[in-house]
Amino acid sequence: MPELPEVEVVRRGLTRWVAHRTVAAVEVLHPRAVRRHLAGGENFAQRLAGHRLGAPARRGKYLWLPLEDTDEAVLAHLGMSGQLLVQPHEAPTEKHLRIRVRFEDALGTELRFVDQRTFGGLSLHDTTPDGLPDVIAHIARDPLDPLFDEEAFHRALRRKRTTVKRALLDQSLISGVGNIYADEALWRSRLHYERPTATLTRPRTTELLGHVRDVMNAALAVGGTSFDSLYVNVNGESGYFDRSLDAYGREDLPCRRCGTPMRRRPWMNRSSYFCPKCQPAPRVTGAPAPKSP
Repeated sequence: MPELPEVEVVRRGLTRWVAHRTVAAVEVLHPRAVRRHLAGGENFAQRLAGHRLGAPARRGKYLWLPLEDTDEAVLAHLGMSGQLLVQPHEAPTEKHLRIRVRFEDALGTELRFVDQRTFGGLSLHDTTPDGLPDVIAHIARDPLDPLFDEEAFHRALRRKRTTVKRALLDQSLISGVGNIYADEALWRSRLHYERPTATLTRPRTTELLGHVRDVMNAALAVGGTSFDSLYVNVNGESGYFDRSLDAYGREDLPCRRCGTPMRRRPWMNRSSYFCPKCQPAPRVTGAPAPKSP
């Protein structure tokens, strides 16, 4: 699933090519693409037609297009393979095209939602006074947000009985971080993914957040991470931060810091990649002492 850098790249593209354009018509070509819009595809298309799209916004991994003349917004859920593409009208129809949005102007381009696995979709929601779609009002600010509260985040970590990677992926604590960038930030911080959050000092939390921001900004600079053709920006181009990854996907390759072979362990239906030397596992407290030989 795309993480913050990939979604931000898409947001920037939509800002350039779609913002402040008026919708002429919407075609819903697959019902699963609007399954989160409970009133159905016909209602979705009718309610969008004639409205002007505002500047795209993002919180963490969540992306939306506000409607300028209402208190509603189109929420885009990219899922595992969703793509928002800006294409010329005459461009061939993609095999997995699910939704087509045409505009009233004469710019000659349209917005297409393409989704091979149909886990993603578009839906229309009321917005809160802060401008967020109401269904994601519980999502925390992300670490690139100027209003992200580091002190509150640290206090939440100390209170929560969990481990550091689980906390990084908890979107109610900090948004935008997924499996890839969590592993990268933890490697840079020399923290094992099972480190209890209650053991993190304030300087350690500050250091970790710094690495989270650094790795996300580095990914943004090269268009995000693309392991296959499923993640692309609005022009269909892939990012290439995968060439710079230090931890994720590097099982058995030498650690770039100490040379020790990197390891992969199953973790919450995912994988965690780490260096066993640079990121030692936390000690298990309360275990019986080994018997003398």
